[in-house]
Amino acid sequence: MPAQAEQEIARVARDTYGRLVAYLAARTRDIAAAEDALSEAFLRALSTWPQSGLPQNPEAWLMTTARRILIDDARKLRAQGNYAYEQSLLEEAAVEAEDPDGFFPDERLKLLFVCAHPAIDLAVRTPLMLQSILGLDAKRIASAFIVAPTTMGQRLVRAKRKILQANIPFRVPAADELPQRLHAVQETIYAAYTAAGQAGKVAEQSGLRSEAIWLARILSAALPEPSSSRSLLGLLLLMESRKPSMAKASTPYVPIAEQDPASWNHALINEANTLLQSVSVDGKPSHFHLEACIAAVHAARLRTGVTDWPSILQLYRLLLKGNPTIGAAVSYAAALAESGAADAADSVLQSLRAHDVDIYQPYWAVRAQVKAMRKEPAEALAAYERAIALSADAGVQRFLQQRRDAL
Repeated sequence: MPAQAEQEIARVARDTYGRLVAYLAARTRDIAAAEDALSEAFLRALSTWPQSGLPQNPEAWLMTTARRILIDDARKLRAQGNYAYEQSLLEEAAVEAEDPDGFFPDERLKLLFVCAHPAIDLAVRTPLMLQSILGLDAKRIASAFIVAPTTMGQRLVRAKRKILQANIPFRVPAADELPQRLHAVQETIYAAYTAAGQAGKVAEQSGLRSEAIWLARILSAALPEPSSSRSLLGLLLLMESRKPSMAKASTPYVPIAEQDPASWNHALINEANTLLQSVSVDGKPSHFHLEACIAAVHAARLRTGVTDWPSILQLYRLLLKGNPTIGAAVSYAAALAESGAADAADSVLQSLRAHDVDIYQPYWAVRAQVKAMRKEPAEALAAYERAIALSADAGVQRFLQQRRDAL
C-alpha cells in the first residue's frame, strides 16, 4: 500500500496541481498561501494514505485538507481583524461538507489572466504562470529564461505578494483589457508545452503537455478572436503529433528531419491543419501562426515524402522579421544547416551576441552541428561539450554524446 499511495499522490500532483491551486487561490486571492496549503495537504497524504488507504476521491480529499489548513491559518489572523476571509472559507467548507466528493470548477484560465495583470512586472508574468498553474519549480523556470534560480525565486515571491496587495480580481478580463494580457497567457501555455517536450521524457512529461494543450483548447474556445489562440492550439497539436515517433525510437533523441512520418499522429495533424485553414491572417501574422506553418510544412512530408526547405526558410525569415528572438534565430540557423547551407547557418550564429547565448543550450547544439558540417572539428567538439553540459535531459545528452563521439 505505501508504494501504491505514493504513486497515486504523484499522479494527483502531476495531473491536478494547477487545478487545485487555482481553485484555492480564486477564493483566497493569495497564491502563495494556496500553494503552501496544498503542499501541506500533500505531506499529510503521504503520512495518512499508506495507513488508512486511498480515498475514494483523492483530489477532493486534498482540496478539503488544504482548505482546512487555510481556515486554521485564517483564524490566526483574527488578531488583525481579518474575519471576512475566514468566514468565506467556512461557508465554502459547509457547502463542501454536504457533498464531500463533489465537483469543483476549474479556475486555471482565471488565474492565468490574474498573473498577466498589468500590475505584475512583464518579465515575471510567464514564469509566475508556469509555477502557479503548472507547478514548475523556480530552478527549471530560471533555466528556461536564462536567469539565476535565486533571482527567479525572488521575482516570483514579489509577484505573488503584489497580487494579494493589489487585490487583483480573479476573472477573465473584459474585451478592452484583453490585448495587453492575452499574449502573456498564450506565451505561458506555449512555454509550458515546450518545457515538457524535452526529448527522452516523452512518457514522463505527457501529463504537462496534455495540460498545456487543454489550456490552449479552452483559451481558443473562450476567446476565438484574435485568431492567434487558434494558431497556438494548431502549433501545439502539430508538435504533439510527433511525440509517438520519439516514444518508439530506439535512440535517445531523433531530429525531426530523421523521424519516420508514418509514426506521427495523423489525427492531430489533420485537426491542426483544419484549425490553421480557419485562421484569417490580416496584416501581421502572430509568431504562433508562423511557427505553426513551419510545423505544418514539416508535417506535409507525411504526404510528399520530402521536406520543403525553401518554404521553411522563408517562413523563418518572416518570423525573425516580426519576432527577432534568440530562439527563432537559432532555429533558423538549424533549418539552414539541415537544408545544406552550413555557411549561412554559421553566419546567423556568429551574428548573435555572446552573452545572449552563453547558457542557451540549443545554440551550442546547433553550433556543434554547423561546425562539424564545416569541417571544424575542434570548434565542433568544444560546442558539443558545452551543449552536453547545459542539457538537463539525459536523452539529449546521450544523443549529443553520440554525435560528439562520431567526430
